[in-house]
Amino acid sequence: MLYLLAELSNQAPVFNLFRYITFRTAGAVVTAMLIVFLLGPSLINSLRVRQGKGQPIREDGPKSHFSKKGTPTMGGLMILLGLCVATLLWANPYNPYVWIVLAVTLSYGLIGFYDDYLKVTKRNTSGFSGRFRLLLELLIAGIATYAIMVATAPSISTSLTVPFLKDVVITLGPVLFVCLGVFVIAGAGNAVNLTDGLDGLAIVPVMIAAATFGLIAYLVGNRIFSEYLQIHFVPGAGELAVVCGALLGAGLGFLWFNAPPAMIFMGDTGSLALGGLLGSIAVAVKHEIVLAIVGGLFVLETVSVIVQVLSFKLTGKRVFRMAPLHHHFEQKGWAEPTVVVRFWIIAVILALVGLATLKLR
Repeated sequence: MLYLLAELSNQAPVFNLFRYITFRTAGAVVTAMLIVFLLGPSLINSLRVRQGKGQPIREDGPKSHFSKKGTPTMGGLMILLGLCVATLLWANPYNPYVWIVLAVTLSYGLIGFYDDYLKVTKRNTSGFSGRFRLLLELLIAGIATYAIMVATAPSISTSLTVPFLKDVVITLGPVLFVCLGVFVIAGAGNAVNLTDGLDGLAIVPVMIAAATFGLIAYLVGNRIFSEYLQIHFVPGAGELAVVCGALLGAGLGFLWFNAPPAMIFMGDTGSLALGGLLGSIAVAVKHEIVLAIVGGLFVLETVSVIVQVLSFKLTGKRVFRMAPLHHHFEQKGWAEPTVVVRFWIIAVILALVGLATLKLR
């Protein structure tokens, strides 16, 4: 909790640096990245020994995936370790938003960890009951949204802002706001989870979204910048930039080991947790709709699954060769690195569009 060193600035002016969110965000990036770099190899070796055959591969999946047999999963553990340690070191411990986001992240991470554990031990890809898992996710998201609502100034606590329109603010009321928050947080968690199917595919768009929302959180939490950009000022939300920085650093460290050919998979432990983190930050900074733009790649992957399932149930025909969407392009003959890099490009473009909503109003 290096933020507390700022209290010594009267004795040593150099400690005044710890008051600045930008300085602490940079510190969180470096800290998280180093933790994952240094501890990653030993954690990967430990998981490889404990899991034996590694993550089960879908029998109906692309043929190229069978070469990945034996690759360990639960790599999300190293991301969460770097993220949490860096956040606890550099973030303001008195800020409620930080604790709420961390609680969602770790809770979703535990759900994903249990799902990964069942897949590895039972040697199948089904995990545990989907309905029970979803119920837990919704419950956690509901509690988190209510906590965010309580922590936010009453004048904007249940407001929904509309991007591109500076004067359009919808006051939802407590019940509808909690429902919206549940949809955003649980939806983001599962959307990232569905996207995590190729080496490096999910972690880079997550880092892009984290960097984008780190900037948004900083601007929203700064009265001067928020007034200039004509966006809602949310006192205390700027501290979430430190959390986003920690995620960015941990993601960079993980990508070192997850780059093709992956030494480890993120697993539900990571994907579910990171999606929940992004969703809870979006709710806290009042940019829920912008998350759908910035995380549009995750939305496309989710929609492809929904369309595929509905089409097959209603007509008996499939719209895509395979869902989620990245598998469709694999089945069309695209090489895995081609799919991954092109999806990264889409993620960058969508992030730029999302950032444009801050000024184009």
